[in-house]
Amino acid sequence: MAAKNDLRSTLATVAPGTDLREGLERILRGRTGALIVVGQDSLVDSISSGGFVLDVPFTATGLRELAKMDGAIIVDAGIERILRAGVHLMPDPTIRTEETGTRHRTADRVARQTGLPVISVSASMHIIALYLDEHRHVMEDAGAIIGRANQAIATLERYRHRLDEVTEALSALEIEDLVTVRDVAAVAQRLEMVSRIAAEIETYVLELGTDGRLLALQLEELIGGVDSDRELLVRDYMPGGRRRRTVESLLADLAAIDSSALVELGVMAQAMRIGADTSLDSPLAPRGYRLLSRIPRLPGTVVERIITHFGTLQKLLGASVDDLQAVDGVGELRARGVREGLSRLAESSILERYV
Repeated sequence: MAAKNDLRSTLATVAPGTDLREGLERILRGRTGALIVVGQDSLVDSISSGGFVLDVPFTATGLRELAKMDGAIIVDAGIERILRAGVHLMPDPTIRTEETGTRHRTADRVARQTGLPVISVSASMHIIALYLDEHRHVMEDAGAIIGRANQAIATLERYRHRLDEVTEALSALEIEDLVTVRDVAAVAQRLEMVSRIAAEIETYVLELGTDGRLLALQLEELIGGVDSDRELLVRDYMPGGRRRRTVESLLADLAAIDSSALVELGVMAQAMRIGADTSLDSPLAPRGYRLLSRIPRLPGTVVERIITHFGTLQKLLGASVDDLQAVDGVGELRARGVREGLSRLAESSILERYV
């Protein structure tokens, strides 16, 4: 996961609108090719030979002019200075690589050996390739990325609509005390699908840089609340205690499910520790985190105390104002607010289910 996050942050440094991307585009137009190492340390120095030290401010035009010469260019990690140029890189030749061209093979090996981003600009193929650890990412034209991003946004809209449907259905079933493992697994499945599509679009946003502002706004609108909904669902149905690290471990298990297995509700149930294929119709009792989160101005500490006191959503739904006041930190005004809020949620959920 750390390597994936490093790749995403590196993509942001070469996105359209950055000085580095402008320099790379100039090199492409000039059809000269280039090999650029982003960062310098003792390991980079040990595999570098020849060239000359510059240590000058980074500019797109400077990068373009230096790319006319043979050898690699080394810039600092912040893309603020050009440190060396005309460098001959000699990475470990035993490092496995599937690249064939000299420049790309060197870039791949240097990235694997140093752990630093290495960029290769191919004059003949007219592409920019970014290497980081074992990853290779070809940077495409903004138009092609926008086309794929728009398709992903349309898919996300459909999945979000379906997520809202199954979430509302689960709320109604919770109020009627008719929840099964299948219902919870279906919601977890949709939440995970939406999260994964959103992560793909986030990569497009990073690649587009300044061209991705509108896409970022659309994405933010579509995935609002999804992360908190995933956590609340796990907290509602996880077996045993409610320790934070347990919640995080279950969320990690859900995130680790292979994409091809997401369609299997039994796999989702097993990851949540609530059942498997043979027990999808088994009943479940929610604690009430999801419904209480929909009551405005109710602090998280108070929610915890209420759920600890009542244990299940059904007991909470049957509690009177006096019963709620017995919870530490819940006065008469807040107790009435919780009671009225739960009543409104119950009425609206039932109406939406049967009307």
